[in-house]
Amino acid sequence: MKPIFHHRPVNGPFEDPAVYVRVLRERIAYLFDAGDIGRLAVRDLMKLGHVFITHMHIDHFIGFDMIVRALLRREQPIVFYGPEGIIDRIEGRLWGYTWNLVSEYPLTVKVLEITEKGISFATFRAGDMFRRSDVSIADHQSYLLDNEFLSVSAVILDHDIPVLGYSLKEKAHININKAKLRERGMSVGPWLGKLKESIRRQNYQNMIDSGKGSYLVSELEDIYTVSEGQKVSYIMDSAPSISNINKIVEFVDRADSLYIESYFMHRDLEHAKDRKHLTARISGEIARDASVANLHLLHISPRYKECSDDLYREAEESFRR
Repeated sequence: MKPIFHHRPVNGPFEDPAVYVRVLRERIAYLFDAGDIGRLAVRDLMKLGHVFITHMHIDHFIGFDMIVRALLRREQPIVFYGPEGIIDRIEGRLWGYTWNLVSEYPLTVKVLEITEKGISFATFRAGDMFRRSDVSIADHQSYLLDNEFLSVSAVILDHDIPVLGYSLKEKAHININKAKLRERGMSVGPWLGKLKESIRRQNYQNMIDSGKGSYLVSELEDIYTVSEGQKVSYIMDSAPSISNINKIVEFVDRADSLYIESYFMHRDLEHAKDRKHLTARISGEIARDASVANLHLLHISPRYKECSDDLYREAEESFRR
């Protein structure tokens, strides 16, 4: 299966956590957390459509300013998601600057704040000097983002403050059998995009022009297969409590890739409890219990720079056990 999500950490495991995700053949990217994102080129930032913040500690949020600066002249809005307090924090960050010369700039910053009570929405427009507007509240939704290709969901966890974990899920993975295409005298082309769109929408009676004739989608079943979509999960600063662990295991279930904090080694569990962080062993156990395919450790304390192999070994042993 050719993956549709191309994802990568922005920084090394001892630096600010952030994961950048591109969607194959789509002109949009997603960012999970926005600490130090200086390694992202402006062209990477320009592709951003949605930014998912776990919480507003400085190492997860300081890159907000860089994103706004890069996108000021862009007409497409940028959407931020985060836990309780993110609307006020973003308003404060925007009001930390003077905006008297941006009235003709098109950028709109949209913010969704996710709490146990529901979802609050707010909008900040450059043309209005980023004053807050359009504040509203909605009930909980199954997904924060839901389109024909993918969905993004969130879980509320505890880090002495509410923090969010996120999962990005492909709706369905459609694979085209090129050998079958050749057998039928067909070739690869833009028509396959229309075919895939009809399959995702379950419009099997749509007529598709293949360039070699027109067919109902239901008549082309031999050239494609539909399988479970790709899932990428992102879990950062979380207390090593039973409640958190159970929530995370259920939330990241069968993820193809799990990015998860492993701030401490398990020998320092008491310190991890005090600082409300996971250990490498617990992160590995979460991935194992959730039947995760690939485990990626992020957000490791610099105290382990000289013994990082031990930390990775600890996570791997509990993951594979």
